[in-house]
Amino acid sequence: MAESTTSTDTHGSPAARTKDRPWLMRTYSGHSTAKASNELYRTNLAKGQTGLSIAFDLPTQTGYDPDHVMARGEVGKVGVPVAHLGHMRQLLDGIPQGEMNTSMTINATAAWMLGLYVANAEDHGVDSKVLRGTTQNDIVKEYLSRGTYIFPPEASRRLIVDMFAYCNKNVPHWNPMNVCSYHLQEAGATPTQEIAYSLACAIGVLDAVRDSGQVAPDAMGEVVASVSFFVNAGIRFIEENCKMRAFTQMWDRLCEERYGVTDPKARRFRYGVQVNSLGLTEAQPENNIQRIVLEALGVTLSKSARARSLQLPAWNEALGLPRPWDQQWSLRIMQVLAFETDLLEYGDIFEGSKVIEGLTAELVDSAQAELDDILALGGAFEAIDEMKGRLVRSHTERMRRIESGEQMVIGVNAFTETAESPLGGEDNILKVDPAVQAAAIEELAEWKANRDQAAVDAALDELERVARTDENIMAASIALAHAGGTTGEWAGRLREVFGEFRAPTGVGAATGAGGASTGLRELADRLKDTPGGPPRFLVAKPGLDGHSNGAEQIAVAGRDAGMEVIYQGIRLTPEQIAAAARDEDVDIVGLSILSGSHLELVPEVVRLLRAEGVTCPVVAGGIIPEDDRPRLLEAGVAAVFTPKDFELTRLMTTVADLALEHRSVSA
Repeated sequence: MAESTTSTDTHGSPAARTKDRPWLMRTYSGHSTAKASNELYRTNLAKGQTGLSIAFDLPTQTGYDPDHVMARGEVGKVGVPVAHLGHMRQLLDGIPQGEMNTSMTINATAAWMLGLYVANAEDHGVDSKVLRGTTQNDIVKEYLSRGTYIFPPEASRRLIVDMFAYCNKNVPHWNPMNVCSYHLQEAGATPTQEIAYSLACAIGVLDAVRDSGQVAPDAMGEVVASVSFFVNAGIRFIEENCKMRAFTQMWDRLCEERYGVTDPKARRFRYGVQVNSLGLTEAQPENNIQRIVLEALGVTLSKSARARSLQLPAWNEALGLPRPWDQQWSLRIMQVLAFETDLLEYGDIFEGSKVIEGLTAELVDSAQAELDDILALGGAFEAIDEMKGRLVRSHTERMRRIESGEQMVIGVNAFTETAESPLGGEDNILKVDPAVQAAAIEELAEWKANRDQAAVDAALDELERVARTDENIMAASIALAHAGGTTGEWAGRLREVFGEFRAPTGVGAATGAGGASTGLRELADRLKDTPGGPPRFLVAKPGLDGHSNGAEQIAVAGRDAGMEVIYQGIRLTPEQIAAAARDEDVDIVGLSILSGSHLELVPEVVRLLRAEGVTCPVVAGGIIPEDDRPRLLEAGVAAVFTPKDFELTRLMTTVADLALEHRSVSA
């Protein structure tokens, strides 16, 4: 919440009133290369952006270098690749690190990215004690929704605890963890679930920090005060406002009662917001602008629960990567709201509202009950399977409401008639040059050739030694950064120590929950007597894209439609998918990709399927620009689905018909 400098006089002229400080204004950005991203950051800062929000590409988020087999097609697509200290140096070139407030959306490799950030500051003579910013570092929501996890829960929590302890002593103005409810809402969370699961995650980490022995008891107030939150703001902006008020009240109470924090300032609920990308539509995308504005109001109107930082998506993110101009448009929305309106001149305009206070109280009560339930199961880190199942069920219910028309989405299931948008065309999104990956691999080889390999090997050995003890991991990570180690080497060595994790899909818990739609039940009736049994449908996610919500809903719908669905979760290689299709003798393969790597990965899956003798049809779904549809069809894809194909009954009918047609031809 922004600190108040507002006069108590609410009736004087605008000149007589002092405005509150506006929130930090950020755009979530990064692409292609560190150099290109640096140019974008400098441009955005010159336009009035007041903080950095760094988006990393998927290989960086999941601990792979650009030359790893898992990185193919993903380098520089959804963020900037950062493989070593040289990249961090390029990324921040000309940006005063000691003066900048930097947010890094990084989780599994957060300790390593913070290590690179600190190492770069040290190289430039900047004391780590003046660094300000945030590492997201919420691994629980990665297990539940986003999918960029690496290590098992306990090992992941240990890394987070080490970061808290290190920052408390060495980087005191840094937020080591940004508890992220944003992706929970994208995965289907209700406001009640979003509040409860986020607070459960914070408790799971803070309890571990307290019990670790790395932080003195009298420093726990500082530790608690260093926790920040990253929250989603949806279109129901009255409900979202009350959600934030409930968050604020519950966090204050939790800090005082559970951790004994007596300073009200240290108990302040500090949160940043990205408004809801889930609500952006491919159909009539110009409507996304008013959605973004309304969602921004939900987290700025109430002074008692106002975001401390705000970043808005671009209107065209449902179509692909936004261009710099699109991000500028979103920045200007924030600036108009902060500097042209009178929003920041008044106290809390909702204070005393029976509607607002009543709904807030309802959310506090329901969220506390849900939180108590999760804590009774052992806490967030122990209840991952249960929470995942509940989220998938909630998202399934949301999709059913949209398909039935009960929940209206303008331009999608209501008021679909439209004139052609002048914002359309081939150049309305940013496309990353495929040559970026080859250049990144070449640059990585050059980096490794010019470093002191003996120093790197020694630093890696020290990292492994520390990881096998209860010593803090940060000093060894920073030393490896200085030695020239890479993201893949850091993560690879820790994989050897901690192992890897496969998160639950939640599909089984959601299938049939709440009742399938009438259309899906009718399709199931038609398929149940199919000669040879119902169609066998392999749903797969190639590459590193962890946004599994769509794939999960397709898997649930397929089962509700009576098909035999094989879904093995996220992050599969094309080779693994082809082998599964062969071994399971499937009738159709569905590929889900949202990271923009469809042109690289989908044709490769098709090629490998045919090499394995699998001739069944392949369908693809995700954020796929219309210009790419013909290229996928030419590569052998039978059908392409995008977010506008929200009618699951129609989609499943197409899938079933394609499968049965192939079965009849092959018989």
